Amino acid sequence: MPDASPPAASCGTGSAKPINVRKALLTDVTSLVGLINDFAAQGIMLPRTEFELAENIRDFTVAVIDGELAGCGALHFYGPHTGEIRSLAVRPDCQHLGIGRSIMEALEAEAQAHGLRSVFAFTYIPNFFARLGYREVDRRLLPAKVWKDCLRCPKLQCCDEIAVQKVFQENGGAILINGDEIPATEPVILPIVGKK
Repeated sequence: MPDASPPAASCGTGSAKPINVRKALLTDVTSLVGLINDFAAQGIMLPRTEFELAENIRDFTVAVIDGELAGCGALHFYGPHTGEIRSLAVRPDCQHLGIGRSIMEALEAEAQAHGLRSVFAFTYIPNFFARLGYREVDRRLLPAKVWKDCLRCPKLQCCDEIAVQKVFQENGGAILINGDEIPATEPVILPIVGKK
């Protein structure tokens, strides 16, 4: 489903072309691997294989300009209340054209359509997310399942990504910890994560 984004420069050519934001297809996998792994080579994202992307293709939304992949992002569910925005990337020659924002708007609309109360992300560009209504949060308050991806990250022991979250609907004074609602008035014991 194309979004109503204004035309954007066709990624480096200067001519205006419409941005088509849609759910990813299996035919997008090769382009997705290239885009994501280019950023992974810079230490900005986790690398992904064709198998991983094909297996999770339904999580992905892509932005296409003139038939070419310009950007991507994924919404991964962590239970019925929250999800993670992950693998958000825009080709360097296509940045600052509103593509990242268009992808985020599509992912957030999908999250809300599924009834999620919040979404979160790990990022090196918190200002981008702040402009979209996200706030920085303590990563220890996010679902424990998220750490499975951290186990294969080369920065596991020295993570410098910033956790951000956007809440769509409040849940009556409760907070979500590992996907469970805990009344905000009850004490919470958090695990200690780090070096011994």
